[in-house]
Amino acid sequence: MAATPAPPTAPPKPTWDPRSPTPLPWLRPTIRIRLTLLYGGMFLIAGILLLSIIYLLAAQALRTGSQPLFKIVDFDGLKVSSNDCPGVANGNLSLTEFNAAISECIDHQRQVALDNLLSRSLLALLGLAVIAFAFGYAMAGRVLSPLGRITRTARAVAGSDLSRRIELDGPDDELKELADTFDDMLERLQRAFTAQQRFVGNASHELRTPLAINRTLLEVHLSDPKAPVELQQLGKTLLATNERSEQLVEGLLLLARSDNQIVERGPVDLAEVAGQAIDQVAAEAESRHVTIRGTRRSAVVQGNGVLLERIALNLVQNAVRYNVPEDGWVEVSTEVQHGQAVLVVSNTGPVVPAYEIENLFEPFRRLRTERTGSDKGVGLGLSIVRSVARAHGGHIYAQPREGGGLVMRVTLPI
Repeated sequence: MAATPAPPTAPPKPTWDPRSPTPLPWLRPTIRIRLTLLYGGMFLIAGILLLSIIYLLAAQALRTGSQPLFKIVDFDGLKVSSNDCPGVANGNLSLTEFNAAISECIDHQRQVALDNLLSRSLLALLGLAVIAFAFGYAMAGRVLSPLGRITRTARAVAGSDLSRRIELDGPDDELKELADTFDDMLERLQRAFTAQQRFVGNASHELRTPLAINRTLLEVHLSDPKAPVELQQLGKTLLATNERSEQLVEGLLLLARSDNQIVERGPVDLAEVAGQAIDQVAAEAESRHVTIRGTRRSAVVQGNGVLLERIALNLVQNAVRYNVPEDGWVEVSTEVQHGQAVLVVSNTGPVVPAYEIENLFEPFRRLRTERTGSDKGVGLGLSIVRSVARAHGGHIYAQPREGGGLVMRVTLPI
């Protein structure tokens, strides 16, 4: 009897970190900083131009380099003493040399006066620039204060408080127009979400009622002591399936009522959730000749256990159903990486083009015609996975595996 060939070894675990690096907060070029630099820069440019004009006008007024204003024609008995122009105090100078020394001294004093004007003006410009930047920073903050109110209101709305409004007062300018438009949008969103919550409330009754009837009928049949063993076993299986469907409906309704945010949270171990999902898919995997393996380390998150189990179940089911016909495998692993709980499901299977990855997460979208079989679902599995992951503040990433198949990576905050 020939020995059974060993299944192919699993590929190395992906080492990429899909999270984009967060820029340093103190290097963030905010609008206020940009406006401050704009105001200060405009002041500096205007100050430099004004200083240049004043300097040129002063140089022209002093007539730098022109002929002297006066000339000594006779200096018999003239005695001159000067601390700034010691050359004119030399008594051995001729009349021509004496006039040249006076002209040179006057030109030097003109240049000293211009240099003094320039240095003092630059110091004054520097001081005024500091004041201008501080004033520009304050004015930018005052101008942008309505945007701060809009931002705070948007954050409150992101926290599912659609009743908040900006109600900006002040002149009828562009910022008030923006705030009023935002208020109108919030009003329409609130009406839409109110209608959605009303629909969810009505649908919850319609969804719970048939499941409750099925559970009652199954419990009645199971309570019959004369029922055959096979029928009792089938009834228990159907009752467990019905109970799980009730839990799933409750979880999905809770997700819809809370506007895609999980309100009721509790500690959930992804390793335990993945193990339960594997147990549910084990029979199907065996019938399809698919081996499930992997290392599952404890990774506790705060969330809804039923919804998190649905994430693992959908991923494992897809990995089993869209696999190779023979000697396929599925690897399921959980661990904590970089402060996040990580669930990775990789599998063998058909080659998936990278450009088709995003389409897999769209509702009722399938990759190829081989995904249209009724035994492989209706195309909602991955869209539900992405929705539940986002509701828990997490993300799901997909990457084609070399040789065929996919690597699905779910990250959730701890």
